[in-house]
Amino acid sequence: MTLTVSMVFLLGLVLFFLLRSKSLGYGSAFIAIMFGFYLSSTGAAKPMNQLTTAVINAIGNL
Repeated sequence: MTLTVSMVFLLGLVLFFLLRSKSLGYGSAFIAIMFGFYLSSTGAAKPMNQLTTAVINAIGNL
């Protein structure tokens, strides 16, 4: 069985729980979100996407 989960959803869920447990403040969460938006508009977006895909595939092959 294959389960497909959007990385945006997964990271958003992690961010939500960090905010809820007060491990991350609202200012830090805003900076993390804005960093993600700016990172996606640079040339680093494609290598980061490839790295994420490789890690997910490696975990799936364990």
